[in-house]
Amino acid sequence: MDKLTSMKVFERVAKAGSFVGGARELGISRAMATKHIMHLEADLRTRLFNRTTRSLSLTDMGAAYLERCSQVLLDIDDMETVITHLQTELRGTLKISAPPVIGATHITRAVAEFLKLYPDLTVEMVLQSSHSDLIDDGIDIAIYLGDLDDTSMVARKLASSSMIVCGSPDYLAQHGIPQKPEDLVNHSCIVNWASAPQDKWKFKTETGYTTINVAGRMQSNVAEANRVAALNGLGLVVMATYVVRRDIEKGKLQTVLENYALPPLDIHAVYPHRKYLSAKVRCFLDFLQKWLETRVSISWTRDIQTDK
Repeated sequence: MDKLTSMKVFERVAKAGSFVGGARELGISRAMATKHIMHLEADLRTRLFNRTTRSLSLTDMGAAYLERCSQVLLDIDDMETVITHLQTELRGTLKISAPPVIGATHITRAVAEFLKLYPDLTVEMVLQSSHSDLIDDGIDIAIYLGDLDDTSMVARKLASSSMIVCGSPDYLAQHGIPQKPEDLVNHSCIVNWASAPQDKWKFKTETGYTTINVAGRMQSNVAEANRVAALNGLGLVVMATYVVRRDIEKGKLQTVLENYALPPLDIHAVYPHRKYLSAKVRCFLDFLQKWLETRVSISWTRDIQTDK
């Protein structure tokens, strides 16, 4: 007899608590279900069930076998689902949440290119600074910036963006250009209090990393607000290159401390704890990762030259 079929019969009978119930779920006779169980027991040389005229219960060996058997059947279903998804045409709605700045720029541009390839798909974009409940809000993919606080989340790292310190030419003309990280204590620094640690900027030096406590007159939890503050001369700001690239190209902002690298900003895609990823989610994750890698995961000097 086919062992895989026998394993399926065993699992159904065990969970139903009877041969009749398990056989009914599979659409086979009680006699056939009994033959499958007897085949497994003979093959394993052990008794899987304690049988009486009124009850059916698993033996210790049967309970252990059920646990392993269920996992094997799940893995087979997973493999078959993946193959099916690869052959399934992408259609339906994909709901994506992202922080405002990267969502309104890079993610939206990526979505536009993605939708050109799959005309039967639609996308709903939710731009928000706070993290939502993916399952309750029906989010298929959420874009997270920085470290992931909840390590239990299912996530994929998509890219890393270099970070830079910059300020307006007017601010630098009035207050001077810092030559080393320690000079920042004499400058007004625009703090993003949504990032941790909020008032500490970390730089790589020749002797290792150094952390500078910064302060200023302006704080915000949104990168765009901090960018505007820097453009208006309120101080120096740490920004991801994709946020301020155009401002620097146009001379509205000027980089400082170029010889001192800051830790990069990781960009993750987070999705619900599901056994299987739908074809549309899996396909968009692959597309977005490749799209961001050519526009974000590159050094600052190359970054300002290649993004279109």
